[in-house]
Amino acid sequence: MKDNKDKPLERIWNGIYVENPVFCLILGMCPTLATTTSATNAIGMGLSTTAILVASNLMISLLKGIIPNRMRIPSYIVIIASFVTIVEFLMEGFFPSVYASLGIYIPLIVVNCIIMGRAEAYAGKKGPVESVFDGLGMGIGFTLALLLIGSVREIVGAGTWFGAKITPAIYEPVNLFILAPGAFLVMAFFVAIMNKLKIGAARRTDWDPTENGCADCSSCAKLGFCGGKPAAAEEEVKA
Repeated sequence: MKDNKDKPLERIWNGIYVENPVFCLILGMCPTLATTTSATNAIGMGLSTTAILVASNLMISLLKGIIPNRMRIPSYIVIIASFVTIVEFLMEGFFPSVYASLGIYIPLIVVNCIIMGRAEAYAGKKGPVESVFDGLGMGIGFTLALLLIGSVREIVGAGTWFGAKITPAIYEPVNLFILAPGAFLVMAFFVAIMNKLKIGAARRTDWDPTENGCADCSSCAKLGFCGGKPAAAEEEVKA
């Protein structure tokens, strides 16, 4: 029987919110921090990565039965590099301005830990349909994260959005947000929001420790965020 977590909508939701590669797993920081100086660059990097994620997940899932275990990682790299090359040529031909802006970060998608991680953790073990939707979910989550960070940095740091002026004439852009420190500040802001949302959701969930394989709340990593904690522990965590 197929696990509910492998259903298409579950895989998409998992990539967008539950295990968002940027805000939850903190993966792919190099392109995240370097290419989000504008919303246009963020969308270009996000969609490129999404296309490669979906294609490589599908191919790896289809070939997992014939790839020897000892050749697993080299085979994944070759498959991913092939799709990166295709996407790079397409971007250079049809979107030269975005291609020029992203520069070296397009070929570096080959070693993006999000793509390699999904290949190793999911596509190499699951069927093609589940793998496609897992790649799609992770790609959408990555793209949305880059778009949010890129939009904030461009609006605050340059007063524009997708290159169009949107701030009043009296607004003085804060150039710090276009620079590297701004990327870290905006990133930290969104990670904090995501942590707050997930902790709040966990506290509202009825969680029975006996049903989740937990017998001792004193050593539980979820202490303070579940419904199975003792009342005394709850007050301690709140304090």
